[in-house]
This record gives sequence, C-alpha cells and structure tokens, in this order.
Amino acid sequence: MYDIILAFITSFALTYLAIPSIINLAIKKNLMDEPGERRSHSVSTPSLGGIAIFAGTLFSIILWTPFSYFGDLQYILCAFIIIFLIGAKDDLDPISPSKKFLGELFAAGILVFRAKVKLTSLYGFFGIYEIPEIPSIVLSIFTIIVIINAFNLIDGINGLSGSLGILITVVLGTWFYKVGSIEIAIVAFSLCGALLAFLKFNITPAKIFMGDTGALLLGLVCSILAIKFIELHNTIKDSQYIFTSAPSIAIAVLILPLFDTLRVFTLRVMEGKSPFNPDRKHIHHILIDLNFSHSQATLLLFAINVGFIALAVALQGIGNLFLLIVILAVALGLSYFASLMVAKKQKNG
Repeated sequence: MYDIILAFITSFALTYLAIPSIINLAIKKNLMDEPGERRSHSVSTPSLGGIAIFAGTLFSIILWTPFSYFGDLQYILCAFIIIFLIGAKDDLDPISPSKKFLGELFAAGILVFRAKVKLTSLYGFFGIYEIPEIPSIVLSIFTIIVIINAFNLIDGINGLSGSLGILITVVLGTWFYKVGSIEIAIVAFSLCGALLAFLKFNITPAKIFMGDTGALLLGLVCSILAIKFIELHNTIKDSQYIFTSAPSIAIAVLILPLFDTLRVFTLRVMEGKSPFNPDRKHIHHILIDLNFSHSQATLLLFAINVGFIALAVALQGIGNLFLLIVILAVALGLSYFASLMVAKKQKNG
C-alpha cells in the first residue's frame, strides 16, 4: 500500500514541478498549438504537457515498484517509451498517420508478445469462451490500438482526457490493489498522480495541453489496465472482488472514449467520408455547441462516465452480452438526445 501511495505522490510532485519549465520553454521556442476551425481554444497554447506526464509516471513506476513484483513490467515500460517517442515527434513535428500507426503497432506487439497483455477469452460473448492463439493476438493488438486512439480523439477540450484518466486509473488501480496485483496498481496510480498535477495547468483557462505525447500514453495505460482487468478474472475465481461480467464492466469504465470513437467513425462512414476525416462530431464538440463551457462539459461527461460504471456494476448479473447491449443503448440514447438539442438550437438560430 505504501509503495502505491509513494508512487502517486512522487509522480504528482515531479509532474507539477516540471510543467512550468515546459510551458516557459514552449513559449520561448514557439512550440504552440494554434487555434483553428476544429480547435476549442482561442489562444496559442503549449502542447507538450505529455512530456511531464510521461516523466512523472515512468520515474515513479521504476522508483517504487518492488523488485519482487517487477515481472513483465520491463516490457510495459518499453512500450511506454515507444509511445512517448511517437507522441513527442508528432507534437514537435507532425508525422503521417501511417508512421504513427506503425509505431502504435510496435508498442502493442511488445505488450502482447512480451508483457502478455493479451485477451484469451470472450467470456461467453456469442457463446465463445477460450480464443485460439492467432485470433487472440489479433484481437489484443486491435483492442490496444483502438483504446490508444480513442483517447487521442477525445482529447479536445480542457480537462476532459485528464479527468477521465484519473477516474479510470483510480477505479481500476484500486481493484488491482485489492486483488494483489501491486505492480499494475502502481502503474495506475503513478499515471493518476501525473494527471492530477497536469489538471492544475489544464483546467480553463488552460496553460498547457497534454498533446499526442500525453493522450497516447494515457490510452496505452488504459488499454493495459482494461485487458489485465479482464484477464485476471481467469485466475482470481475465489476472490470477493470478482465481477461476473468483467469485459462489459471494462467497456463501461472506458465508455466515453470508446463509444465516442465508434459513434464518430460510424457517422463519417455513413456520410461517405473517411472515418479518419477530422470534424466537429465528437460528443465534447456537441456540448460546446450547446453553450457548455469547457469545465461544464468536462464535469458532465465525467459524471456520465461514473454513472455508466455504477450501472454496469449494478447490472453485472444479467450477463456480458445483455449488459453490453444495455450500456450501448443508454450511450446511444444520450448522444442522440444531445444531437437533437444541437439541431434544435441551430434551427432556432
């Protein structure tokens, strides 16, 4: 327990102390994120906050993880470094989506093949339990890349990605501590501490953004936490902390980035556009269009995500498939209602 608390405090302190220097350097070197049509900010803002988040998280994990627990953590840290290099390069000098994808694929491969961050069962989804090796590898890599990019896509307004990251790391990190997976709990709370420090500078008016460096790292860690959460249920069957619908609960914990990505991609394809074509269809854009401030939109979406977690835990007994249907139906209903509100506002001028 003390190692987890110390990791959180260390990560918070290091990130908090590093960010002002990064802001000053970014301003001096003109390394700024400029306002634009799709941007939700109106002034030039540094976008290198992810560097401080990465440094605080990595340092705390290495410093406070007991050697006896280190295990496959070395491979997870290797994936961290790959993602950091991709994100930092993109923040400083944008790279092509194909190169970014290859880097993400490399990091996901390290996690699946070396760190054993791998989905091995569908837990009864569509009558499927154990997954053969090759489909398991493909599904795991696909899941990691989807979650990484989901967080990158949702990072559009002040405080949102950081707040959701804190919620996810606290919820899953606490569960990992309770089931004795100390090394993963330290990973979760190290990132949580860094995100909490970052939020001090990212709430409106934002002095810095996390950029791709932070968003990709956040997505990577959340993918690890989600997959490990699901897979550990294969080995803790006698634990009082087991959930009967673990995959659907994991989806509920990550519902906002996952559903928003699915929704936006579907809408773009239906309009005959590339799913990667940027626009203002994200749920946070809808709330901004409804005259919510950044802080109000972030608080609302945070509360909604908490509600989905509570709903999933309360209804876990209905089974994975039915629980997933309920989660998606509620998410679809809420997003449809918000879209109708925007359409009504635009119609009324």
